[in-house]
Amino acid sequence: MRSRIVIATKSHAHDKKTLLSHLETSLRNLKTDYIDIYQLHNPRELPEAADEDGLYAALAEAKQKGLIRFIGITNHSNKLAMEAAASGMYDTIQFPLNTLSSEEDLRLIAACKERNIGVIAMKALSGGLITNAATTFAFLRQYDNVVPIWGIQRLSELDQFIAMEKNPPVLDEAMWQAIHKDRSELAGDFCRGCGYCMPCPVGIEIPIQARISLLVHRAPYQGFLEDNFKEKMDLIDQCVECGQCRSQCPYQLDTPNLLKRELKRYQEFYETHAK
Repeated sequence: MRSRIVIATKSHAHDKKTLLSHLETSLRNLKTDYIDIYQLHNPRELPEAADEDGLYAALAEAKQKGLIRFIGITNHSNKLAMEAAASGMYDTIQFPLNTLSSEEDLRLIAACKERNIGVIAMKALSGGLITNAATTFAFLRQYDNVVPIWGIQRLSELDQFIAMEKNPPVLDEAMWQAIHKDRSELAGDFCRGCGYCMPCPVGIEIPIQARISLLVHRAPYQGFLEDNFKEKMDLIDQCVECGQCRSQCPYQLDTPNLLKRELKRYQEFYETHAK
């Protein structure tokens, strides 16, 4: 069965020794002799290929030894992802792609196709904000070099995606109308839920709290009205403006002010819907 399964994992290491240590851990924990796709996880800059003690040298060494088959990279920066594609150093690039993606981000797909690079679409459902899975399934299926990560959490969701694989939905006019509706409702400075802002020093669960006004209108909202969740939302008033979340956001969001806006919207929703 091993030859029929593609295993991909990643390392956030900053040096060769640590990356190779992470790889050893992955091989041991996954109980396999090799990783199909091993990825550098969200580096701030591309490693130098010529650096014998650098990250890329570690990947090349691991590939030569047969410990990995393909070299990949993940990122949230379009600029860095395009640089990675142009470098010719990577077999795969993992990047957030879905029906909400800008034309600039979608150009990455063509840039990778020109160089025979596979694209792994993370956040394919935009962290749960895209509730009609068929739209983004059909949208991403246009591109034969893209494999989405769906973030399946329930057996029913797995069954849904298996059914769509067997009988793919068509990207027709009705689909496009649903996509345009999502784009109009989710345009602007919304949180994608990537989690790079965490941890918060005062305990705010930023990936949820920073987009709560979207979640309550696009998912079952009853759980968001419970006392324990309201207490978590109220933590936003304790924000100390440390700036950590703002500095670490790959989308350059003004997270502290975004949280304050979301708290106000949540309070309005709570007053209207809480019993």
